[in-house]
Amino acid sequence: MTPSVTIPPAPHGIQGEIRLPGDKSISHRAVLFAALATGESCIRGCSLGEDNLRTIRAVQSLGVGIAQHDTTVIVKSRGRDAFHPPSDVDASIDCGNSGTTMRLLSGILAGCSFTSRLDGDASLRRRPMGRVIEPLRLMGATIESEGEQHCAPLRITGQSGPLTGMTYTSAVASAQVKSAILLAGLHATGRTTVIEPARSRDHTERLLPAFGGRLAVQGRTVSVEGGTPLHAQDVNVPGDLSSAAFFIAAALLLPHSELRIRQIGLNPTRTGIVDIFRAMGAQIEIHNARDVCGEPVGDLVVRSSPLRGVTVDGELIVRAIDELPMLAVVMAFAQGRSVIRGAEELRVKESDRIHALAVALAALGVTVEERRDGLVIAGQGRVRGGTVHSQGDHRIAMALSVAGLGSDEGVIVREPECIAISFPGYYRLVQEVTGVRLETG
Repeated sequence: MTPSVTIPPAPHGIQGEIRLPGDKSISHRAVLFAALATGESCIRGCSLGEDNLRTIRAVQSLGVGIAQHDTTVIVKSRGRDAFHPPSDVDASIDCGNSGTTMRLLSGILAGCSFTSRLDGDASLRRRPMGRVIEPLRLMGATIESEGEQHCAPLRITGQSGPLTGMTYTSAVASAQVKSAILLAGLHATGRTTVIEPARSRDHTERLLPAFGGRLAVQGRTVSVEGGTPLHAQDVNVPGDLSSAAFFIAAALLLPHSELRIRQIGLNPTRTGIVDIFRAMGAQIEIHNARDVCGEPVGDLVVRSSPLRGVTVDGELIVRAIDELPMLAVVMAFAQGRSVIRGAEELRVKESDRIHALAVALAALGVTVEERRDGLVIAGQGRVRGGTVHSQGDHRIAMALSVAGLGSDEGVIVREPECIAISFPGYYRLVQEVTGVRLETG
């Protein structure tokens, strides 16, 4: 029997304040950069979702010392030159469901002197890796896909010398692709430059210089100088805005809500979802704005709001790519027609998110049209409820749970355990802030 969780309506809304786990993207990078650096780095507020644990275990298997005390992670390393292959040289580094782990590690391992193999679960084996294989090969790396259509597993053959810096124009605006190339560029001769079609999230550009990386950023162009050693750095990770999106949405949709979310990362390459919600009529305020370790941080105050339909495309898609599942659900509760377009990237995430959302929303009584690059949603201000499937995708599961809180009849989500990939304590926190009881089956 497929596991499920039943989310009933939450008639009393959300009141109070919460703190959320550390930003998933920054946590990945902080651990990887610390592993490349010489010395001891302290990462406070590190995300400990399954994806981030995959990154931690991966660098441990490469000989990096890591100690964990709650959400504080201590990384002690002698730098990339001290990396060695896992003790079982025939075994793969298991990236689980984490595309970030696989793509960023590919950039790091491309310049190492030993051969390594990266693998993952069935979902990760379907995700496109050609977008990192191509540029790394152009830099001189020997990297082969053992899966079909440039998919994992990936075998990276050790190099006898450094890679060669280059200028690469990426076909996709992807922070993972950009970061993989820049990390390879650290172990390359000369300068490595990435030019994107649109500006993707810039956590690498903000954090890597703190570890000693020499970067230059001009608009959509980012360059790194090769051969510069990294040094240890302490990092304070802000709360994850992608995780906050689910609670922001719940507070907007549920009557009589006023929720304060403390210490959330507000990087402008990530705040597209806040801008979209505001365009729909949302009452969202930013308090106590400040910078922490080069990242904008603040507290969000969210109040119940009547919402209207909106069209989302262009650079907003890039700035809200991970939050689009939650946005689609919110659009179903808004009044009027909403459109998401130019979002083909959703087809190659942990699931085909466009199709998964179209099927799930229809099952909840929403009029929805699936298009090649997005969705058209006829919002009626309410959602009936029903039984839906997460497709093993953590963001789909959490978005559909919010639909349940605001629905007329409640929602049963099949395969809900996938949320541990990014937010292990999610369902517990939902119960705490809403007062509803979730039932598992």
